[in-house]
Amino acid sequence: MQITRCGTQPSTKGPADWFTGTVRVDPLFGPPDPARVNGALVTFEPGARTAWHTHPLGQTLVVTAGCGWVQREGGSVEAIRPGDVVWFPPGEKHWHGAAATTAMSHIAIQEKLNGSNVDWLEHVADADYQPPQS
Repeated sequence: MQITRCGTQPSTKGPADWFTGTVRVDPLFGPPDPARVNGALVTFEPGARTAWHTHPLGQTLVVTAGCGWVQREGGSVEAIRPGDVVWFPPGEKHWHGAAATTAMSHIAIQEKLNGSNVDWLEHVADADYQPPQS
């Protein structure tokens, strides 16, 4: 058994190569091999978002605070709120982040395949970062 105590894992700033805006990543769990699943609490300031990306084994988001937006390639932008759970299937190109005027936090859970849990792609253009259609 391993207990990771609150406050023992430092927060990190979301790298500019992977995010637009101010993002904080707080690691939650990432057990050693052969386990593959890991998770983090990710907090996006208003207007902040991920770049487009995919996950080899998919990703689950559990929204914990605020209001955010998600989009899969070819789909419409969707609003997400606390208690919502979002599943992106393996290989689905997508992005997620805060709404334009409201911060958002979610727990991100994904598995590694051959040592990698994400493939980062291009940034979401400002022109494509638009509120959901009502």
